[in-house]
Amino acid sequence: MTAEVVNLRSHRKRVARDAREKDAEASRLSFGRTKAEKSLAKAEAQSAIRKLDAHKREKP
Repeated sequence: MTAEVVNLRSHRKRVARDAREKDAEASRLSFGRTKAEKSLAKAEAQSAIRKLDAHKREKP
């Protein structure tokens, strides 16, 4: 059996770089939208909340 020699410093850097790229992708998805897309998503969320509240049995 031969084991592959791995430089731990470069491995840590690669893992950190992958994590930063994952965070950047999430930011691009949330911040890279037009104003119309943002307002549409907000309106859909508010509509869903109103619809859920309308179906409650007891009013607070």
